[in-house]
Amino acid sequence: MTPVQGAPAPNAPTTGTRATVALAHDYLTQRGGAERVVMMMVQAFPDAALHTALYHPHGTFPEFGPVDVRPGPLNRITLLRHKHRLALPLLAPAVSRCTIDADVVLASSSGWAHGFGTDGRMVVYCHAPARWLYQTQRYLGAHTTTPYSPVLLAERAVLALLGPALRRWDKRAAARADVYLANSSVTARMVYEVYGLAAEVVPPPPAVLPGGPETPVPGLAPGFGLCVARLLPYKNVDLVIEAAGALDGFELVIVGDGPDRERIAALARQSGVRLFSGVPDSQMRWLYRNASVLVAASFEDFGLSPLEANAFGTPVVALRAGGYLDTVVEASTGTFFDELTAADIAAAVDHASRQHWDPQVLAARAAEFGTDRFVARLREVVDTVVRS
Repeated sequence: MTPVQGAPAPNAPTTGTRATVALAHDYLTQRGGAERVVMMMVQAFPDAALHTALYHPHGTFPEFGPVDVRPGPLNRITLLRHKHRLALPLLAPAVSRCTIDADVVLASSSGWAHGFGTDGRMVVYCHAPARWLYQTQRYLGAHTTTPYSPVLLAERAVLALLGPALRRWDKRAAARADVYLANSSVTARMVYEVYGLAAEVVPPPPAVLPGGPETPVPGLAPGFGLCVARLLPYKNVDLVIEAAGALDGFELVIVGDGPDRERIAALARQSGVRLFSGVPDSQMRWLYRNASVLVAASFEDFGLSPLEANAFGTPVVALRAGGYLDTVVEASTGTFFDELTAADIAAAVDHASRQHWDPQVLAARAAEFGTDRFVARLREVVDTVVRS
């Protein structure tokens, strides 16, 4: 575990204290925006141990390889490492029984990490109060007409049975925190509505940025539309596919993986849409730079992909909701659509294709959400907690 000072960040305070800091995250089994935020937390506290319920090195980003990752006892069950959603009935008690030895725990939580025990102080960075508990219908995709995957059907059954008890556990865990941080204004409002807690908004930085290697994706030519999302019903990737089919000559590329992959893959095959999973950052840079537009139709509490696309000079078509309201500037960095329908998405993509977008303006917007700012603020918050 690292002392609070860590390696100095620009404008970061130092106090000389040797208080120790540990990190926590729900589970390191996938490649998503939350896991990229954890990478930034590691950058803020490079010597801190990272505690998590499950760790699947080949399922998440390889950058966690050198990190001192400390998974919990559930990690001994191979099946759960590969399919973390099957652990849903077990995660609350498993996390509660793990006590982290540190003066301050900085927990990256979408539902579980804020429940880790500690004899020290707890700072929670909340990506969202658990969607499966407080936005269940949206999370499981109330609009979908094609069949759910067996995993999602099982998750629905478990939530119907355990939902009330999990909500009680979740609220007790939240009440123990010393400080709550939120990734966006919509998440801060939800934290207050669900827990009655005030949360400072500390937006995360985009992670895939220009400056690194770029590798073309075989078989693709520049000018395609891009959708980057984990394959879950609430991401609404099926509606993006339907919208692409309504646009003449519009080639759609989807990058993502998740429990809804079989259903989305079938829809993609029927529509001539390209679907990629496990794309390395070098190819992601090429995709962002060579896309004509990024289409973001999910209910996101923040959403990193619009800022990443902007960094490469690519405009965004986004749902006018959630965290996109904090990041997309209408008519400057992107276009909103108001109704979650294929027709509305298609109309917004068509509108965006007719506009002139200034790459310098787009890149400047992404630069407002810099890594140095994020790292420095995390250190400031932890330092204040130590001194309070």
